[in-house]
Amino acid sequence: MPSASALRIQIEHDLERRFPAALTPVARTIRETASTGIPEVDALTDGGLPVGAISEVTGPESSGRTSLAHAFVAQRTQEDRVCAWVDVHDTLDVETAAANGVRLRQLLWVRCRNAGVRGKDAARPWTRLDQALRATDLLLQAGGFSALVLDLGSTAPEHGLRIPLATWFRFRQAADRTRCCLLLLAQAPLSQSSAALVLECPPLRMEAECQTVLRGFRYEVRRGRQRIALAGARKPPASTWTAAAAWQRGEHV
Repeated sequence: MPSASALRIQIEHDLERRFPAALTPVARTIRETASTGIPEVDALTDGGLPVGAISEVTGPESSGRTSLAHAFVAQRTQEDRVCAWVDVHDTLDVETAAANGVRLRQLLWVRCRNAGVRGKDAARPWTRLDQALRATDLLLQAGGFSALVLDLGSTAPEHGLRIPLATWFRFRQAADRTRCCLLLLAQAPLSQSSAALVLECPPLRMEAECQTVLRGFRYEVRRGRQRIALAGARKPPASTWTAAAAWQRGEHV
């Protein structure tokens, strides 16, 4: 009676020509990534943000979300690529963005406002959010943008969760078709399974030499989820980076 190993060899020999795919490992596709401009974050994400996919950076106010987005857009615009920033609450500080290396000539800034809305509906957060989603959809479908930042950082999570899953799925398909990096800034994860990468930012920590001198801000990033990772890669610990600054008695020095 043949042994189990002999039977296995015989079966594999009989099937290797008839059904080669049954015994051939599927080739693993490594997704193209774009550097964030921050070496610590690139190491955490296996090279940067995935190209042609949705990435989310979540966290509370003053957690480093915008600083990370500035670094990423600066990296892309310095490569002579065109980017877009959909600003839901009109909070983007272009002077700070330029100081962080963003080439404003390469950046399309979409500012969402409540223009034309009167009465009690003027303060509805869904008004700005609807404009932002429509603008994002148009830009993704048009193509030509290397990166697109959808800034929902000041939007309450309960309003962001009203966005249908079909919207995120459509954004994911459009980003993949146009090879655009869609970066979503929010207080909590919103796109769910449509996101290829989720980064979590806890509140920042300040580095001070004494009570009056501020040396800088230490940001921390954790990889919450990564749908496509390198084979055999383990989830790394949190990464930190420091934004240099020096402040004394309320004045910059």
